[in-house]
This record gives sequence, structure tokens and C-alpha cells, in this order.
Amino acid sequence: MSGISKRRTSIPVYVGDVRIGGGGDVVVQSMTITNTADVEATSRQIAELAEVGCEIVRVAVPDKEAAEALPALLKRTPIPLIADIHYDYRLALAAAKAGIHGLRINPGNIGDRHRVRQVVAACKARDIPIRIGVNAGSIVETRSKEGRPTSAQDLADAMVDHAMEHIRILERENFEHMKVSLKAFEIDPTVRAYRKIAEMMPYPLHLGITEAGTPKSGSIRSAIGLGILLYEGIGDTIRVSLTAEPVEEVPVAYEILKVLDVRQKGTVLVSCPSCGRCEIDLFPLVGEVEDYLAKIDEPLKVAVMGCVVNGPGESKDADIGLAGGRGRGVIFAKGEILETLDEHEFLPHLKAGIDRLVEEREAARAKETVAS
Repeated sequence: MSGISKRRTSIPVYVGDVRIGGGGDVVVQSMTITNTADVEATSRQIAELAEVGCEIVRVAVPDKEAAEALPALLKRTPIPLIADIHYDYRLALAAAKAGIHGLRINPGNIGDRHRVRQVVAACKARDIPIRIGVNAGSIVETRSKEGRPTSAQDLADAMVDHAMEHIRILERENFEHMKVSLKAFEIDPTVRAYRKIAEMMPYPLHLGITEAGTPKSGSIRSAIGLGILLYEGIGDTIRVSLTAEPVEEVPVAYEILKVLDVRQKGTVLVSCPSCGRCEIDLFPLVGEVEDYLAKIDEPLKVAVMGCVVNGPGESKDADIGLAGGRGRGVIFAKGEILETLDEHEFLPHLKAGIDRLVEEREAARAKETVAS
């Protein structure tokens, strides 16, 4: 394969005003970990997620109390909400009535066709999409010992078969406003399942490695699994599932998209790993620059380099970069030397240069808007 593959074409689905599929941006999602019935705590967490760039958020709706909280949450949310519901079709109906922007519910688990029809009718009336979500753990748990998948391909096939059963239930009701996910902890069956189902149906795919783990290990596992699929052009929306506060998931998701050049949002930081040639206090400097860049949405490439071997080249290649050595350093902007500084001046001058670049780009966009 040469370069990243062309994105798979899928039917566009709208969750509120956010488009998923149809050639649009890969959308970043997360999920609250609060008790949904606690409106204050849940609203606060939704706002925190929106602040770091989350575009859609899912809330668990396990009971009547959670469903009753949805109208209040919907009034406060700055981004579209998806209700995650299992087994009880009445909760799905309550969420639809509240005006939820999307449902995560497997139609085969909510009862007979009459109940499915009620949920579909409610979603059709309000233009609410449904995500069919298949997890490997549920597949293994519900199968008999003889029928359990015994290999990565067996598990992938079982996940796809299960998803297609749910898809056909909705298609029999003439409902196509759906997206699909097939998640496992193991990367191999997850990749196999997504590859297979991508060829079988036209709906958008929600990517994830489920129960990926802590930020340290889970970020790596997610980056590898999602990275393989995104590189192959598969995937319309992603969630990085970490055992951590939800706000930690969103930057990891965007970093995966940036590294693959699938979507540029926010900054890219280039920094050397350091070696015996480094003659500045590099690590704390890079940490402070990274923290500063976390607040910037502009797609800038910033380099912070610690020696004269690779430093000048990387810094010239960035939008703005620092090449340090022997307590002194040069800041480059757009490939040209901007200024030469003492080490104590590095951070404030680099921040100021970043701010100027952001302001210049914003002013240029404003000018283009006026001209058009």
C-alpha cells in the first residue's frame, strides 16, 4: 500500500448538527462517567468535554431516573448527546421524546418486532439516528461453549454476523439512519471485523478499541488499532476508551488523527528525544510548550529541539521552532531566523511567536471572509 487509502464512502448520518460519514471529517466522541441522573455533575462533565474539542458525547441511560434527566441535560449541552440504552425499549422511547440527538441501542435486544417498530417510529419522527454497537465480550458471553469463537477470524466473523442481524432488523422497518461499531479489546479481531463489514454495508463506522486500559497502555493500543483502520480509509467517527477521566480521551483521539494526517485540529509538537549533545534544559521546556499548545486549536507545527545537529532543520521545517545549544538558541518562523536568544528567554519568546502566528492566520481568514 502506498500512502493512506482513500476514505471509504458511506451514507451521511446527522447527530444533531454534526455530520458523520459522507466524506466529512472523522468526528471525535467520548462518554460521561457520571450518574446521568445527576444533572449538575453530568452537565459539568459534558461542558468539560466540549471545551477540549469533543464533538459528540454519550450518556448512559440505565434506568428511569437517568431518562428523566435527559430534558434538563439537553437544555444545557453545547454538543449533541447520544443516549446509551440496553434492553429496555421504554427508555429509548423516553429518550426520543426528550429530543435526544442519537441512540446507541441494539434493536435485537429490546424485544419483539412491535417494540422495535415503536422505537423506529419515534426515531423517524424526530430524525434520530441509531448506532448499532457490537462488543466482543457480549458475543463470547452469549454463545454456548461449543459455539464460542476460537480464533481472531472466528470472533471477527461472529461480530459481523451479529451486527448484520441488527442492521437487517432496522432495514426491514425501512430505517437507514444508522451507524455501526464492532469493538474488541484485541486489535486483530477488531481490525478484521471492521474490514469485513466495511465491504458489506453502506453505513458510517464508529471505531473504537473497547476497554483499552489506562492512559499509558490504552493510548498505545487505541493508536495501533484505530491507526490501522484509519490508514486504510475505514472509519467515520472514533472514541478512544481509557480508564481515566473522559477529558483525557479527546486529545489522544485528535493526536491519532493528526499523526495520520486524517484531520488537523490543534497543534503538532516536534521535539527531540535528547542525547548527550543536548546543552539546554530541554524536558521542562518541552513540557511547558506542550501545556501552552493544548489551548490552541490552530493547526500549527511547532518544533523544540535541543542540539545543533537536527535542531535547525526541524525548526526551519515547522511553522515556528526553536533550535537550542550551549545555553543559547535560535527561533525560526516560516523557515527564517526570527531571533537569537539566551536560554531564559526561550519560553516567553516562543509563546509570543506562537500567538503572533495564530493572530496572523485568524486575520487572514477574516480578510478572506470579507472578500468573499
